Amino acid sequence: MNVRLCQFNIVWENREANFDRVRELLGGVDVPAGSLVVLPEMFSTGFSMHVDKIAEDEPSQAESFLAELAQEYDSAIIGGLVTRVTRVAGGDGEPKGKNELLAVAPGEKKLARYQKIRTFRYTDEYEHYERGSEVLVFDWGGLKICPLICYDLRFPELFRQGAAIGAQAFVVIASWPAVRVDHWLALLRARAIENQAYVIGVNRCGEDPNWDYPGASVVIDPHGKVIADGGEAEGVIPAELSVEVVENWRNEFPALMDLEID
Repeated sequence: MNVRLCQFNIVWENREANFDRVRELLGGVDVPAGSLVVLPEMFSTGFSMHVDKIAEDEPSQAESFLAELAQEYDSAIIGGLVTRVTRVAGGDGEPKGKNELLAVAPGEKKLARYQKIRTFRYTDEYEHYERGSEVLVFDWGGLKICPLICYDLRFPELFRQGAAIGAQAFVVIASWPAVRVDHWLALLRARAIENQAYVIGVNRCGEDPNWDYPGASVVIDPHGKVIADGGEAEGVIPAELSVEVVENWRNEFPALMDLEID
């Protein structure tokens, strides 16, 4: 399966500018039919706590954009977006959001909708976004794929849950700051090695009002080897994944058979 990682400097709280930049980047590269194209966490707005300002309306502009890309490139598209929680949380009446990931196939087929399970206490994300609860997998390109979001990476039990339900590749979309880039790279490799799976980490680059971002989008194979690296600049990073690499390694070194998962 061909994968394309779209790493870019997200314009703060400006959907149209970010849609235009994604189109520009993808328009300059080869995207074979049947690819998996991955955009960062909150790709259309940046990692903002302004839920009331950035949450998607109905119909959702970001969802429509992802569906259009899927149709145009005859590929599956993953991107992060914000939706509103239907109930009002807290005594001040301020709405909470959901930090979500949507995977869309051609024909507006929704492959997966995942809500971030571990919201980031350090930046008060947990005060603005409701936690999700379900780890899931979906099928694309001959692989079972488990999607996760940013801070989830620090919690290996989520990846174990994904492996237990058949994940052969993990996609982690992120807004991971430059100050902790060493953590990002170390944890991505660890999750690949532990679960004998591909790990696709797609991070943003550039800056927002709060943080600088390093890029460092990577694809890591089940042995922990980096097979694609986006560096620091904007761009679309290509990689090719093979289910046989996962299956052969798991058969040769059957560590996952020794797990006991409740």
